[in-house]
Amino acid sequence: MFEEIRGAAAKGEAVSALCQMTGLNRAGFYRSRTPRQATPVEMEIRDEMQKIAVESPAYGYRRITAELQKRGFAVNHKRVLRMMREDNLLCVRRRKFVVTTDSRHNLPVYPNLAAQITPTAINQLWVADITYIRLRTEFVYLAVVLDAFSRRVIGWALGRTLEAGLAIAALAMALAGRRPELGLAHHSDRGVQYASHEYTTLLQDNRVQISMSRKGNPYDNAACESFMKTLKYEEVYRNEYRDFAEARASIGEFLECVYNQKRLHSALGYLPPAEFENGAA
Repeated sequence: MFEEIRGAAAKGEAVSALCQMTGLNRAGFYRSRTPRQATPVEMEIRDEMQKIAVESPAYGYRRITAELQKRGFAVNHKRVLRMMREDNLLCVRRRKFVVTTDSRHNLPVYPNLAAQITPTAINQLWVADITYIRLRTEFVYLAVVLDAFSRRVIGWALGRTLEAGLAIAALAMALAGRRPELGLAHHSDRGVQYASHEYTTLLQDNRVQISMSRKGNPYDNAACESFMKTLKYEEVYRNEYRDFAEARASIGEFLECVYNQKRLHSALGYLPPAEFENGAA
């Protein structure tokens, strides 16, 4: 009995020393040894928190808390601080490669044409967006282009920066694969990537009409928002990618083989996008 007590005391001292060196408290240390599964509500909060961190890299946890509360989430700054620390978001604003994606720029913006379009065939309305993905040691970004008629991913690119080249690569893939005729509209948010001269010129050179969401209204791009949530729940949150190459391979397989070819969509009569397109042809 004495040996057990002495062993427990030594273990407790070791834990205390470790906590003192790392800055953790004892409760946090023991919680970390038995990680819990995130609830759907918490995953939704994390997803929105990551979007805010990308949109406004200068925001700390207090401003992100305020923004989350404005968006309808019942959270306090202590919970947000914990989640940002767990997702390594406290340092993202200090990384040199992070570029804001909000609409605070002097580039031309375009009216929302998508609100008046109900696509009845492919290549009538494309929607585009960028999301944020955390790897073990870095952050990467995924740009996608979807056909709004079938919800099919027709262009995508994974990169380490939010520069316009990422969005351009996804758009170039979509243009090369689809070769759309006159009458296509392309909708996105007002982010600097989509408003950039290079991106809008590529659209104009291919005779594509440009449409952008209204300022501060994420619901204008609801199809892409819905897709991003599906991507996070069904692919990203289920994996812990070792590095960029593994993330690209795994996400690419999900987009091309699972999402486009197999995943059933309620909005498509429970058909996958590829099959829905074939039936509508």
